Amino acid sequence: MWGRARYARGKGKSVWFSQYDKGVPQSIDPFAFSSIPNILRSPIDTYAQSIAFQCQGKTLTYEQTDSNADAIASFLVGTAKLKKGARVAIMAPNILAFPIATLGILRAGLCQVNVNPLYTARELEHQLKDSGAEAMIIFEGTLSTLREAIKGSKVKTVVVTAADTFSEPGSKIAMPRRIRTISLPDAIAAGRSKSAKLPTLKGDDFAFIQYTGGTTGVSKGATLTHRNIVANMLQVDAFMGKVLEPGNETIITALPLYHIFALTVNFLIFFRIGGKNILVPNARDIEGLVSLLSAHRPTAITGVNTLFNGMMSVPGINDVDFSQLRLSIGGGAAIQQSVSDRWKELTGRNILEGYGLSETSPVVTMNPPTRPNFRPGIGIPVPSTEVSLRDDNNKEVKQGEPGEICVRGPQVMQGYWNRKKATREVMTRDGYFKTGDIAIMEHDGQFVISDRKKDMILVSGFNVYPNEIEAVVAEIPGVVECACIGIPDEKTGEAVKVFVVRSDDSLSSDDVIAYCREKLAAYKVPKQVVFIAELPKSPVGKILRRELRDL
Repeated sequence: MWGRARYARGKGKSVWFSQYDKGVPQSIDPFAFSSIPNILRSPIDTYAQSIAFQCQGKTLTYEQTDSNADAIASFLVGTAKLKKGARVAIMAPNILAFPIATLGILRAGLCQVNVNPLYTARELEHQLKDSGAEAMIIFEGTLSTLREAIKGSKVKTVVVTAADTFSEPGSKIAMPRRIRTISLPDAIAAGRSKSAKLPTLKGDDFAFIQYTGGTTGVSKGATLTHRNIVANMLQVDAFMGKVLEPGNETIITALPLYHIFALTVNFLIFFRIGGKNILVPNARDIEGLVSLLSAHRPTAITGVNTLFNGMMSVPGINDVDFSQLRLSIGGGAAIQQSVSDRWKELTGRNILEGYGLSETSPVVTMNPPTRPNFRPGIGIPVPSTEVSLRDDNNKEVKQGEPGEICVRGPQVMQGYWNRKKATREVMTRDGYFKTGDIAIMEHDGQFVISDRKKDMILVSGFNVYPNEIEAVVAEIPGVVECACIGIPDEKTGEAVKVFVVRSDDSLSSDDVIAYCREKLAAYKVPKQVVFIAELPKSPVGKILRRELRDL
C-alpha cells in the first residue's frame, strides 16, 4: 500500500509531463473523497432536476436516481440482511436498473460483482462461487442461466428487473426454495417503507470485483476499492482539463456498463460532472445507435475500433449533426488510423485512444484531448501514474526498446480475490503491476503497444483467453488435444481459431462450434476449427502457438 505522501508527489518520468495540456496537474489527491458515494454527493444536489440517465425513451433525474439508489441500499441492508463487505452480483445490460443498483450497492457498503449478461451458466457459476456472492440483481432475460448456475452458490436473494426497470418482470422461473426472489420495483418499495442504517464507508473498502481472464484459464476477480475508483475518476477528470463542461455533457453509452471502461468513464465520471447519459442496451443494433446519435446530438461517445467503424457504414450517418461532439474515446483494442481519419472527416473529431485494464480501474494512459491530429499509440500516463517498461528480469529497458508495461499508482487493484499466488505473480517487489503488454516509449513519452506477452485474444475489445477455450474444447469426446489462437477479423478485430487433434474422424468443426456455444459467451466461440495431425511443441512439451499462427 502506498500512503498519501507517495501519491501526492505523483513521481514519474517528466518526459511525458511535457505533453500534458496546459493546466493539467502532474498528480491528484486520491484521499480527497472518502468513497464513491461521497464524490458523487455534490452532483446529485447540484443537478437534482437534470436528466442523469435515459434509456428507451424513459428518464431518471439525478434526484430520482438518488432516491431509488437509497431504497435499494435500504433493502439490501434492512431486508436482505447483508453485512458490510458482502458481495452482490449484477447481471444486466445497459438499462436504468444498472446505475441505480450500482449506487445502491455501493451506499450499502457492499461489493459489486459485475457479470456479463451474455455469459453461459458455466461462466456465471464460476463467478458466483468464486466471489461468494450472497445476492444478485439480474435482468429477467437471463433468469434461465441463473437457474442452472445457482446451485452450490451462497446466493440467498435474487432481485429481478425487467428491461423497463420499473415494471414488473414478465418472466417467472422457479428458483431453489432457499432463494428469496423479488422484483426490483418491490425491492425498491420495501426499501422505501423501512429505511435501514447504512454503514460508514472508507477508501480501503472494496467497491467492485471485476473479473478478468487468467493464464490458467480460470477467471480471476480484480478487487477494486473505493479509493482505486475515486482516484481514477480524478485522474481522468484532471487529464481532460477544460474539455469537459460540467452540467453540459451528453454521452452515448453503447459499451456495456459491466465492463470497467464504461463503468468508470461513461457512468461514474460523467455522473460526477452532471452529464446526461444515454444508455444503449444493445450495441449490436448499429442502426438504432445511429438513430440515437441523431436524436441526442451527443457531446461525447466512447467505443472500440469496430464500433466506430460499424457506425460509419450505416446509411444516414452522414446526416447526423455532430456539431456538439467534443470527445470521442476509443479503447479495448488499437484504434486504426484509417478509422480515426474517417471519423474526423465525419465529425470533426479524432478518436482519442487510451489504455487500461480491469486491474487498474481502468485508465493508465490516454492521448491528450486537444491534439489536433490522430497519433497512433496509447498516449501518455494520466496524473499520479508511473509507467515502467521492464524486461523479463524486472530491469527497466532503455528508451526506445520494447518492455512489459508495469504500472504503479492509486488506481492499481489491491490484488486478485482470494488468489494470493496469482497476485504475487503480477506485482513487482517495488509495487508495480505487470500488465503482460509489451510497448515502447517514444522520445516524448508517448507509449505504443508492440506485442502481448500473454496469448490473449481481443474480440471487439473483449478479452478472450486461449486456455479457457482449450479447456472447453478438450471436454468434447473425440478430442485428444487442442490449441487456440487469435486471427485477424475485419468485423471484430480478432477472432478465435482452434486447432484440434482428434481420435474420432466423425467429429466435425460444426460439432466443436456447437459444443462451445453451449459453454461459452458468443464472442468466445471459435470462428474457425482446423483439424491437425499433431500440435507443434517445444522439447519440454509446451504448445508453440506462434508456429500455429504461422500456419
